[in-house]
Amino acid sequence: MDTIPDHLQNGLKILFVGYNPSLKSGETGHHYANPNNRFWRVLFAAGLTSRLYSPEEDGKLLELGYGFTNIVERPTRTAAEIGKEEYEEGRLKLRVKIEKYRPQIVCFVGKGVYQQYSGKKSVSWGVQTEASVPGVVDFVAPSTSGLVRMSLEELTAVFHQLKKHL
Repeated sequence: MDTIPDHLQNGLKILFVGYNPSLKSGETGHHYANPNNRFWRVLFAAGLTSRLYSPEEDGKLLELGYGFTNIVERPTRTAAEIGKEEYEEGRLKLRVKIEKYRPQIVCFVGKGVYQQYSGKKSVSWGVQTEASVPGVVDFVAPSTSGLVRMSLEELTAVFHQLKKHL
């Protein structure tokens, strides 16, 4: 099982940052590949894509100005398997990526992802008051994992807010 490639380029509208790849993503080499993950359905339902994409098309979203990376590269069954050292290393690597590519918005897909990155304890959904990289909007969205007990409608409502900031 390997790490999966980032999809990064200059001029991104949104850089989506997950915890780490699922085991299924590690097997397939594509972001949000677990069939229980609602990421692709949420993007479409929120109006961020004009059609439903599949995980195998993750690289095509660069054409829409959407990129992908994770705070931790190693695939695991759950985020609970990620160690403190991995988060520390991932936080530093992620900061470098954001500074290098300077997306318009960094969308942290999971409150815990942003908490690990920023060190902040109290976090609300949506745009954060302070940007961690000047000129780049920090946006916190719920994890789309099937383990998250939010409805598709609740997830979509938060992701829909992204459109207002593009």
